[in-house]
Amino acid sequence: MKKWYTLSIVTLMLLGIVGCSSNDGIKFATDATYAPMEYMDKEEITGFDIDFLSEVMKEAGIKYDIKNIGWDTMLESVKQGKEYKGGISSVSITDERKETYDFSAPYFESTNMIMVREDSPVKNALDLKGLKVAVQGATTADTLMSGIMGATNSDLKRFDSNTLALLDLSKGGADAVVADIAIIREYIKNNPNNKLVGILDPTNFDSEYYGIIFPKGSDLKAKVDPAIKKVIENGKYAEIYKKWFGEAPDTTNLLKLQ
Repeated sequence: MKKWYTLSIVTLMLLGIVGCSSNDGIKFATDATYAPMEYMDKEEITGFDIDFLSEVMKEAGIKYDIKNIGWDTMLESVKQGKEYKGGISSVSITDERKETYDFSAPYFESTNMIMVREDSPVKNALDLKGLKVAVQGATTADTLMSGIMGATNSDLKRFDSNTLALLDLSKGGADAVVADIAIIREYIKNNPNNKLVGILDPTNFDSEYYGIIFPKGSDLKAKVDPAIKKVIENGKYAEIYKKWFGEAPDTTNLLKLQ
């Protein structure tokens, strides 16, 4: 995660016109504000998802180009399927989203995590009732906290990105942030002086699985799914995972879902 100022957001948006590939292949979209999953490093999109997609496309024999266009724009653009034929951005597979998109086979097991200051009394998600909680809108964190706090609760603060949600906590506008575990852990690691802690709550936050999204009826799923399985089985997945998270992945559940 980077400096949380408006200038940085604008810079990221401007840099979003730059992809991480210059070929004329199938266009994929992402929201590169989810370090370490996908983020901008100067003029390049990088992160776990980006390395993973590269390996999968190589295995599938598909030329592609990826652009950073933002979360809401990505979802809408892939839904339309005109310019962008796929999207990857830590998108959790849900029944509701399946009504709009075709998902690839799951490629990453995750869960949501609570981030609070070290002196916070919060121990689980239910303790967040009555507090101000920042989330990125239209994410599973938003859905989960809407169920706990109420969808119209003014204390549930929805932002266009996790970047802005994290900024709100750092400025004192929120008591907690709820987001994907990888994002929370990365932010805490990169901001040790902020005295923040991450809290897991398996009782209220189930495991989630990320998938690549395609427009309904896309023929890409049939080509990508076997490639995902191969990348997980041949050890390339473990290499990428260790690069970004410093440990070997447990792929037991992922392989069961292939």
